[in-house]
Amino acid sequence: GVSSYSHPKNMSLTPRSHVSIFLLVILFTLSLTGTAPEESPLLEILRNHGLPAGLFPQSVKSFELDQMGRLEVHLERPCLAQYETTVFFDTVVRANLSFGQLKVFEGMSREELFLWLPVKDIIVTDQSSGLILIDIGFALKRLSFSRFEEPPICRSRQGLSFGMGGRKGKGWLNSFQIWGFSI
Repeated sequence: GVSSYSHPKNMSLTPRSHVSIFLLVILFTLSLTGTAPEESPLLEILRNHGLPAGLFPQSVKSFELDQMGRLEVHLERPCLAQYETTVFFDTVVRANLSFGQLKVFEGMSREELFLWLPVKDIIVTDQSSGLILIDIGFALKRLSFSRFEEPPICRSRQGLSFGMGGRKGKGWLNSFQIWGFSI
């Protein structure tokens, strides 16, 4: 049982291997920084108020929250997000934030039976139920809390049909009023 070991003739690194090692180091560094993206303060605020972090889409560019709970969220552009239902976000969403509830004043609508109706409230009464309630004024929609855990991708509304009312901002639905309020 004699074992033999032969030494490679040339152990020096070629310029090619320097480039390969350099690229591997860069890729490794990028993968480390990419694994822990910085979480938006808005996501943390929503979670601290008993709400899921994904109530607003990824296209949020800024927000303001005052001591009274008035929340104003600015998006890059008006867009549509898909949860278990389609939700339209305007460029600005104004709401009151309290524990377990987001009372929406403007900027968010949900499609219901081919109509776009303003979202009034988003409520989590019991986190253990796994449900989130979306109130459109005359009806409550119960959706899975898990659908709202991560901010969805928000797609441009351009070229998308909005049912019988036409595109958002055009058609008969935009001028429809109830008790002096446009919906």
